Amino acid sequence: MSETYLGAGSDAIRHHYDVGNEFWQIWLDPTMSYSCAMWEKPDEDLEQAQRRKLDFHVAEARAAGAARVLDVGCGWGAMLMHLVGRHGVQHAVGLTLSDAQAEYLRAIAPSSVEVLVRSWSDYQPTAPFDAIISVGAFEHFARQGLSPDEQIEAYRRFFRACREWLKPGGRLSLQTIAYGDIPRDRHLRDRFIADHIFPESELPRLADIARAAEMELEIERVRNDRGDYVKTLRAWFDRLRARRADAIAASSEEVVVRYERYLRMFAYSMELGAFTLLRLTMRRIDLPGRW
Repeated sequence: MSETYLGAGSDAIRHHYDVGNEFWQIWLDPTMSYSCAMWEKPDEDLEQAQRRKLDFHVAEARAAGAARVLDVGCGWGAMLMHLVGRHGVQHAVGLTLSDAQAEYLRAIAPSSVEVLVRSWSDYQPTAPFDAIISVGAFEHFARQGLSPDEQIEAYRRFFRACREWLKPGGRLSLQTIAYGDIPRDRHLRDRFIADHIFPESELPRLADIARAAEMELEIERVRNDRGDYVKTLRAWFDRLRARRADAIAASSEEVVVRYERYLRMFAYSMELGAFTLLRLTMRRIDLPGRW
C-alpha cells in the first residue's frame, strides 16, 4: 500500500514471537494457539477450549467449505490447519511477520496452505476471499504514540483492505485484546508490557473499532469474553511453571521470568477489567440487487 504504515514494525513483532519455537511448544497447547481460548465446561482442558475458539471463528466467518480463506496474523498455523483439516477449505492463506512461525508452519502444512511472511499492508491477493479471520493480530495494527484519530485511521485502512479482498457478502471474524476500564494514556505509566512484551503496539477500544469500521464493514456481533482470557492466561502460566526447567533450557531464565511476570500481570488486569477480550463478526456491505 502506498500509505505510510501505522502499525508496529516487523522487528517489534519478531521481538515477541521469535523467542524460539521450542519455547512456545513447551507451554502452549498442541494446536500452538497463542490467543484466548473459548471455555464452556469446568472440566475441559486447554486444547478443547482452543479448538472451540477455532470452530467459533470458522462459523462466524462462514468459512466452512469455502474456496479461499485468509488468516491475518496466522501464528503457528492453528487456524489454517483447522480450516483445511476439519472444515474442508480448499485454499487457506496465512500472513505472519515471524520467520520462526513461518518455518514451523511450512514444515507441517499441506499444499492447500500458503504461508507468507508479509504484513497485511504489503499484501495484495490474486483473487478475492470468501472469508477473512484475524485472531490476536489486530493489537499490532496501530503503534504507540499515534493520536486517537491516527489510531482509528490505522484500523480503518485494515478494514478497507478487508472489504476490498472479500467477495460480496463476505465476513471478517476478528478477535483482539482491547482497553477496558482504563485511561487511554495508562500504558505510559505501566511500561513493562509496552517495552518488554509488545514493543510499539497499541491496543484499541471498542469505540475505536466501531468508528474505523464505518462505511467499510458492518458489525454484526460483538462478544466480550474477558473471563475466557483470565482462564487462558492462568492455564498458560500453570503449564509454563510445570515445565519451567525445560522452558529455561529452550530459551533463558530471563525470558521465562519475563513471561511469567507478563502472564500474571495480564491475568490480573483482565480480571480487574482494565483490559478485555473482544470477538467481533463483521460483514462486507453491498448494494442490494433489483427486486
